[in-house]
Amino acid sequence: MTAPGFEIVFSGRPIPVLPGQTIGAALHAAGIRSWRTTRINGRPRGLFCGIGVCFDCLLTVNGEPNVRACLTTAHPGDEVTPS
Repeated sequence: MTAPGFEIVFSGRPIPVLPGQTIGAALHAAGIRSWRTTRINGRPRGLFCGIGVCFDCLLTVNGEPNVRACLTTAHPGDEVTPS
């Protein structure tokens, strides 16, 4: 028997999440590989290091900007948007 999942919302789109999963892992599992771009060349960014060393995975979560998706555990109903 598996634990029930829940959803977060990424830019208006519901994303399924497993309990204990980070926001970055949930987005990656949903096929979302990038959610922001570099300032100079507009290159796509998303998960890179996966351990909180870089800042490529920054998002706004529940109105709080610059949250690292790779380190932030998802919670039911989280509202997530690109930073």
